Amino acid sequence: MKLRITPLFPVKRFAAMAAACVMLVSVAACGSKSDSGATANPGEAIISVNNTEPQSPLVPADTNEMGGGKVIRYLFEGLVSYDVNGKQHLEVAKSITPNDDASQFTIVINDGWKFTNGEAVTASSFADAWSYAANVKHAMKQASRMSIIKGYDELQDPNVSDDAKLSGLEVKDDHTLVVTLNHSDSVFPVQLAHQSFFPLPSVAYKDIKAFGKNPIGNGPYKLKSWDVSKSITVVKNPDYKGSRTVKNGGIEFRVYTDEDSAYADVLAGNLDVLDAVPSSAVKTFRTAKNVTAYSQAGSTYQGFVIPERLDHFGFDEEGQLRRQAISMAINRKQIVDKVFSNTKTVATDFTSPLVPEYSKDLKGAANLEYNPEEAKKLWAQANKISPWSGDFKIAYNADGSHKAWVDAVANQIKNTLGINAEGDSYPTFSDIRDRVTDRTIATAFRSGWMLDYPSAEDYLTPLYSSASADGHGSNDGDYKSPKFDQELADALSQTDESKRTAALQEAQETLLQDLPSIPLWCDNVAAVSAQNVKNVQFDYTNMPTYNTITK
Repeated sequence: MKLRITPLFPVKRFAAMAAACVMLVSVAACGSKSDSGATANPGEAIISVNNTEPQSPLVPADTNEMGGGKVIRYLFEGLVSYDVNGKQHLEVAKSITPNDDASQFTIVINDGWKFTNGEAVTASSFADAWSYAANVKHAMKQASRMSIIKGYDELQDPNVSDDAKLSGLEVKDDHTLVVTLNHSDSVFPVQLAHQSFFPLPSVAYKDIKAFGKNPIGNGPYKLKSWDVSKSITVVKNPDYKGSRTVKNGGIEFRVYTDEDSAYADVLAGNLDVLDAVPSSAVKTFRTAKNVTAYSQAGSTYQGFVIPERLDHFGFDEEGQLRRQAISMAINRKQIVDKVFSNTKTVATDFTSPLVPEYSKDLKGAANLEYNPEEAKKLWAQANKISPWSGDFKIAYNADGSHKAWVDAVANQIKNTLGINAEGDSYPTFSDIRDRVTDRTIATAFRSGWMLDYPSAEDYLTPLYSSASADGHGSNDGDYKSPKFDQELADALSQTDESKRTAALQEAQETLLQDLPSIPLWCDNVAAVSAQNVKNVQFDYTNMPTYNTITK
């Protein structure tokens, strides 16, 4: 008998939380437009939404930012997916069967799935894509996602052949893929929802960059056009076989370099959906005329990274003292109240309230609490090791609503620690990401993480594991802690949910001492849509489910 996988977290708890969140939605009651502007056939309407210009071509395993990620998740479909209530759906996978210790999984592929060029989606479509992503020769930004699979370390040898494969992948036939892991990982079936595990057609490998500019997927939509720095338009894929029902004709992802402009367009009826309200409107958007407002608990982590390569911030006693001092110098609640009008949730750990492992009571959580006297004491201790010199800067992208909070954080650090602290503005998100990616940025920098699947592991592995450092993933500060790595591995070997949760929280306690990033808050959903727009829902990533939207 083949075992169909089920979610490895309490779905009922997640669904109840989502249902409670929906009750927070508020609708503007004044000055509404009639539905006269609605499309005669809602199923043919193109929905316009905000976006940023993708940093890279649209290759799933080479994208680790939202500008590209928003589009990719609608062009491709993986083995599994999660709906707005946190329920797992088998998509291309017919079944996923673990062995006794969750170190090997047999994946059976459904028949009939095709890429939009007509090529069949087979076991090799996944195996080849994963091996390509893992191979160091291809420098994929999400390469470390494959580090759990046997043979990954061998593919990190700079002398490896560019067509070398992961030894842990065995394609039995077109419909059967056996995956052998480096160690037990009970969360692996959940991780398969991540975009880095999406399949690729064979044509992708002829010229991966050219493919990324005109991607061919198997998702609910297919690419129609990409006008660089202006918009990306996708249209309904009539041959899509998955669970994500498409209720419109397509999505136009419009590029904005200023969120205030996007908000003005929604107010004027020129943009259908804005997924993040700018800071200038957080106090008024719930009662704004001519829009529908949405406010509910969310999962997107926000903070800033202080790279260990910076002077005074190494992975040593001085660096740890200074990180803890800076963290304690920040009055998160005050900023959430004053700058964001309570549209954020103050961080108490490295995850969010929308994962079952979230906690407010971990050992070391005091490092995230405002304590100016202790901050001064720790900073003085660090000065005894090596006197402070220079300025402290936090880099951010000006095309997002970050200036106000960065200035507020910098002022609090300056006033508490008596040092010069300030923001460091970059014109666009792509500009700052390029500097972060090539490790030329010489300051602290803003960081954010949109949840890929509902598990604490999705925050911990890609952002803080050693395998994700040095450009192999999203560990942009290159934090490397053997202690944390071992604790994370031990947690993922637990097949008992309660034991796994406890072990993941223990790993977080190590992070709370080391502070490889400074957690600030989690973004709540704070979004608006034009009033003729219907069926706007938000999933565990804080993103609207664009496929359900009509007008």
